[in-house]
Amino acid sequence: MEAVLSEMESGRKRVTLRDVAQEAGVSLKTASNVINDAGRMSNETRARVQEVIRRLGYRVNVSARNLNRNSTGVITLAVPMLTPPYLAELANRVIEQARTDGYLVYVVTYGGENARGARELLRDFNTTVSDGLILSMSEDEDLTARDLSVDYPLVTVGARDVRGVCDHVACDDVQASRTAASYLFERGARRLAVVGSRGTYDEQAALTATDGNAGLRLRGVIEACHEHGAQLDPELVVDGGDWAIGCGYKAVQQLLDAGREFDGVVAFNDQLAIGVLSALAANGISVPGQVQVIGFDNIEEAAYLQPPLTTMDPRFDVIVPKVGERMLMRIAGREVAPEHISIPSRVIARATTR
Repeated sequence: MEAVLSEMESGRKRVTLRDVAQEAGVSLKTASNVINDAGRMSNETRARVQEVIRRLGYRVNVSARNLNRNSTGVITLAVPMLTPPYLAELANRVIEQARTDGYLVYVVTYGGENARGARELLRDFNTTVSDGLILSMSEDEDLTARDLSVDYPLVTVGARDVRGVCDHVACDDVQASRTAASYLFERGARRLAVVGSRGTYDEQAALTATDGNAGLRLRGVIEACHEHGAQLDPELVVDGGDWAIGCGYKAVQQLLDAGREFDGVVAFNDQLAIGVLSALAANGISVPGQVQVIGFDNIEEAAYLQPPLTTMDPRFDVIVPKVGERMLMRIAGREVAPEHISIPSRVIARATTR
């Protein structure tokens, strides 16, 4: 059934589903199927209609549509916390994507000392108030296959092993860090420092990592070292604490105070990298002349630092639409096997590398 529309802002003429169909060059039924995630069509056709929806500013009247669907019209996004810029941006992107798909998003946090935790959240999820759950998985909590085997729509994101029991969309952390380290080597770096590791460094154990941002990113750096004929010095692998700016500063200051020599730094997120740059500047070390630095996540602040930070793209532009696609499939009741979707990262080149 055709979705009911809302009025556009600022008194402009209301955009109808018929307008969308005409602009996209498809039938009214096809446009309706895109809105309701129903019917069969090519990916190209679906993408074209979605682009027109965004461009024209078409909005679905969620309440009216849900009367016909027996649906809440709400998707829940659960994140450990919202203070890290990466998670805040993830939430913003998910909200935007859901709005395009005609859904509202209820954002909840489950991390911290007094929080319920992901396991309890998964167990007590209420399908009478939300159609499905997007879970951003934390490194601080290990979930079992039993925890993730739920009877409602669930899509997970993040660098955790979901054991094939639910849909999982994530950036390929091993590829991303291998690319980051290789980027430094290809620009003349020879001795890399790593900021953001966890626990005691063990190269053999690190090379078998299958889980967690820190473990997977360390594995990628080691692989890049081997590919470029370099050895990662254990003394240059520094724990990143909670991956905050101050942790990055302390890590590099610790290396400098110990007289460790390095000409490149792979920081496992941009906040650590900001601390790294601050410590290098405080010690009169030029970037990228003496030391090159690369981060992860491409947070907004990275482009406005002095010098602007080279970083790895988290690929929200691909990950979030994929998450939305899988969620809509699950809500629609499609019987398809859980899928693991791994998205390669890419370098956002700026001025902290040569």
